[in-house]
Amino acid sequence: MVAVKQMTLEQLEANLQSIGQSPKSEGVVGLIVRRPQTLEREVLEVGELDVAEGLVGDNWKARGSKMTPDGSAHPEMQLTLMNSRIIQLISQDRDRWHLAGDQFFVDMDLGQENLPAGTRIAMGSAIIEVTSVPHTGCKKFIERFGVDAMKFVNSPKGKQLNLRGVNAKVIQSGSVRTGERAIKL
Repeated sequence: MVAVKQMTLEQLEANLQSIGQSPKSEGVVGLIVRRPQTLEREVLEVGELDVAEGLVGDNWKARGSKMTPDGSAHPEMQLTLMNSRIIQLISQDRDRWHLAGDQFFVDMDLGQENLPAGTRIAMGSAIIEVTSVPHTGCKKFIERFGVDAMKFVNSPKGKQLNLRGVNAKVIQSGSVRTGERAIKL
């Protein structure tokens, strides 16, 4: 990987117009990433989605969640999606997208107005549903992309546009391939 200089908040904000031009109802799955273990990433050509398992082979279920009383996996956080235009801007290199920790990178407007909780998206033969649990950055996101990137995605405008992405759950099991359409239902 090439060393990349982190972008300033001003540089990131100057690109909001391009992000706002993301497709509203039909986008493209740009990258699928499975997390078999903490800090491990596998880029997939095809991902299998399962109602009970999420992205098959991902550690979502085994990892659990601090947000559930018993520490089990949070059912509303099976999957994370991030806009591919945003991750390209923040990472500046497609080979660094996987560092964000999300499983799906799509060229689609993920903003609250366009995809409110409960909205369903068909990807390949699978159907997922956007959930109401906010997706925010973490310490690892700051380490990889910088404080300004975190400020950008978690600003009031960033939260409205879900620049850090959205959480989702699988409604219909199926497979999805990189390059396939993501269609708002």
